[in-house]
Amino acid sequence: MKPLRILVIEDNALIAIALAEMLELQGHSVCAIVGTESEAVAAAARFKPELMIVDAQLREGSGIDAVDRILDAMTVAHVFVTGDAMGVRRLRPRSTVIEKPYFEDDLTCAIQSALAAAAAA
Repeated sequence: MKPLRILVIEDNALIAIALAEMLELQGHSVCAIVGTESEAVAAAARFKPELMIVDAQLREGSGIDAVDRILDAMTVAHVFVTGDAMGVRRLRPRSTVIEKPYFEDDLTCAIQSALAAAAAA
């Protein structure tokens, strides 16, 4: 997989940092880590990521709503990470979703799936 510019949308700082480190060890570049819906929309507009890793439930706003707002302005692959995968799949049946906790291999497969879905759209 080619290196990607990735936006991490996660409101738990420890999870966000661990995720960013995992992605960077895979050769990707994390362009920003944000924790709210409004920060996500602004960061996507500023950094034009190739992929977003998105916590579906944020303390301020919604990761799902953030993705909807971002997709109104640009096409970008995304992976939802959540403790309620079934709930997210009901709302966004075509999105790539992985359940917390997840392993690095799960994330890698989800990224490949999200990129393929975005390319086909």
